[in-house]
Amino acid sequence: MNKSLTTTAVVMLLVGMSSGYWLANSPLLSNGTDKTMHQPEYGQRDAARDNKPLFYRNPMNPSVTSSSPAKDSMGMDYIPVYANPGSEEGNPAGTVIIDAVTMQNIGVRTATVKKDILSHVVRTVGRVSYDEERIVRLHPKVEGWIETMYVHNTGEKVMQDQNLLSIYSPQLVASQQEYILALNSLKELKRSPIENIRRSAEELVSSSRARLRLLDVPEHQLYDLSQNHNIHKSLHIHSPASGIVVSIGAREGQYVTPATEIYMIADLSEIWVYADIYENELPWVKEGDLVEMQLAGIPGRTFRGHLTFIYPYAEAKTRTIKARLQFNNADLLLKPDMFAEITIYASKRINALVIPSEAVIRSGIRDKVLVTRSSGKFEPRSITTGLSSNGKTIILDGLEEGETVVTSSQFLIDSESSLREATAKMRDPALQEPEPNPLQIEQGAHQHD
Repeated sequence: MNKSLTTTAVVMLLVGMSSGYWLANSPLLSNGTDKTMHQPEYGQRDAARDNKPLFYRNPMNPSVTSSSPAKDSMGMDYIPVYANPGSEEGNPAGTVIIDAVTMQNIGVRTATVKKDILSHVVRTVGRVSYDEERIVRLHPKVEGWIETMYVHNTGEKVMQDQNLLSIYSPQLVASQQEYILALNSLKELKRSPIENIRRSAEELVSSSRARLRLLDVPEHQLYDLSQNHNIHKSLHIHSPASGIVVSIGAREGQYVTPATEIYMIADLSEIWVYADIYENELPWVKEGDLVEMQLAGIPGRTFRGHLTFIYPYAEAKTRTIKARLQFNNADLLLKPDMFAEITIYASKRINALVIPSEAVIRSGIRDKVLVTRSSGKFEPRSITTGLSSNGKTIILDGLEEGETVVTSSQFLIDSESSLREATAKMRDPALQEPEPNPLQIEQGAHQHD
C-alpha cells in the first residue's frame, strides 16, 4: 500500500514539473497576452535583458517614437528599441546586416556600378517656318508712282533678276538727264590739251553712272542710255533673288517711297523648323544633333536635318526652350506653318558612370543608394545624380566603378537603415548633422557673389 502511494506521488511530481516548464515557455502568458507582441526587434532580444530601451516605437508607424512607454490610438503598446550589440565597430551609421534567408525572402537584387555609353532620344513637336536668311524685302530707292506690275499675286514663283514692276520717278528722270549732260561734256572735252579738264569730265560721267546704279537702274537701261541717250520715263525693278512671293504691299498707280515694302520674297529651298524643348531634356540637346521630322500632310515621308541653334531664353507660357532646326526643301513639299513631329537624336555620353535608375532612392532632400559592403551588409550613401535615360542614371559623385548597389527591395532596407541611423544619433549626438546657421549661409552667399 505504501509502495503504491509512493509511486503515485512521484508520477504527480513529474507531471507538475513538466506543466510548469511548458507554461513558462508558452508564447501565451497566463493572462492570455501574446509574448511575441512585446518581444524586442530581431537581433535585439539578448540586448533587451541587459540594456535599457533607447526609445519606444509606434508598432503601426515606425516614424513615430517616444522616450517613455506609451500606447497608440488603438491601445497597442509601443515597441522598445534597443541598441544593436551585434553591430561591428567602424560601420557607418545606418548600416544594415541581413541574413541570406531574409534577403531571399524579400527579393534583394543588386547591380554593379560601371561605365557605359548613354544615349537619349528627344521627341517633341515643331512648326515649319521661313529661313530668315533667305527672305528678301523689296523697297524702291526712289519716290514715284507704280505704272505697271508684272507679278500680281502672292504665292507666285519668281526667278532672280526677273522684271517685277516699272515705276515713274521725277528724281530718276533728272538723274538720267545729268548723266547725258556728263556724256556730252566728256565728248567735247576729251580732246582738251588740259589734263585736269579731261579728268574732271571723266569723273563727272563716272559719278553720274554710279548714282543711277545706286537707284537700281538695270544694266540694260544704262546701256541704252549710254549708247542712244534715250531717257526712260519709267524704272524697271527686278527681283534680287529667286523664291516665292509672300506678300505684296503696293498696287498699280500707287505712290510709293523708300519706306514702302512692295514685295516680300522668300526662298523655300531651305526651311527652318522651331521645336519646343522641355527644361528636363535641355541638357541632352546641342547644336549639330541629327533630327528627323514627319508631317501628317506628307505621310510616309521622313525628312532629315540638323539642329542649328538653341535660343537663350524660355517661353513664358509653355516653359519650354525653342530650338531651331534646318531642313532641305528642294522639292518645296514643306510649307511654312505646317505642324511637325520631331525626333532629336541627342549626343551620346561616353564613359559615363551609370547605375540602374531604380536603384536611386529619392527622398526629396537628397538622393542616395544602398551599397553592398559585404555579403548581407548594406550601407546607405548619398550620391549626386546627373542625366537619366533608358532606365540608367549617370552618377556624378558618391560611387566608384565596380561597387554594387541594391536595385530591388531597397526601400525596405532603407527604412531599417533610417531607424538604425536615428538610433545611432540618439546614442552619439556627435553624429547628428548641425543645423545650418542663417548668418553663415548669408555670409557664404556674399562671398560667392
